Amino acid sequence: MSLHVETHGRGPVPLVLLHGWAMHGGVLAPLIDAWEAQCTMYVVDLPGHGYSRDCGLPLEPRACAAAIAEVTPPAIWLGWSLGGIIALTAALEMPRQACGLAMLCATPKFVRDAGWPFGAERKLVHQLATDLETDYHATIERFLALEAMGSADPRAELRHLRTLVFARGEPDLRVLQEGIRILETADHRAALPDLRVPSAWISGHRDRLVPPQAMQWSASQCGGGYEDIPQAGHAPFFGHADAVARALQPLLTSTHPEQAR
Repeated sequence: MSLHVETHGRGPVPLVLLHGWAMHGGVLAPLIDAWEAQCTMYVVDLPGHGYSRDCGLPLEPRACAAAIAEVTPPAIWLGWSLGGIIALTAALEMPRQACGLAMLCATPKFVRDAGWPFGAERKLVHQLATDLETDYHATIERFLALEAMGSADPRAELRHLRTLVFARGEPDLRVLQEGIRILETADHRAALPDLRVPSAWISGHRDRLVPPQAMQWSASQCGGGYEDIPQAGHAPFFGHADAVARALQPLLTSTHPEQAR
């Protein structure tokens, strides 16, 4: 089975959209609606997720980036959460294909350590990996709760995430484990000064998984734009899609100045 990619919108600006861990491309529907007139969007279900559950590709950033590049034109790549690591990998290694980068509540290094205070606790990520082996659904439920924390209405957002997470079937346990390993080990901080494509870093001010400070620091390292969305948590496209769209507008204009008007 091949990687599932849906095409939405009728606008002239090409945009690849990548979702986060345990989710699928359908979760980004509010952004698809916001950019329908301006962009042609290639909405990916990552390997093992959604309609790509049986595609067989590993959830490994380089492998994913290469597979996505084979079926999409040169475009701005937007990655939310875990999807941001894949988008960043593409922008660093395939700048002709990923000619612009939008990081939405995504970070070059997810876990905290002595030299990186802007991350999640390593024991939290390690516990998720351990719990997947014994209680698959409860582990996803806990992660959804973490994603909803900090939003203006966390209970409503959690209910919405619960509705969406299995809307395209259950994600494959194998890739969930691979995704946790990515979150545990990925560290692209040193490569940020080498980023040669324009970038936008958009944070949710109340995000409890990816602190805004991580994204502000990252933008400063590569000369990217930075925008913080007040009242938003880790999934700012719920309730704040228009704000996300406005925050990305400078990148759309600078990357495709004629097309983005």
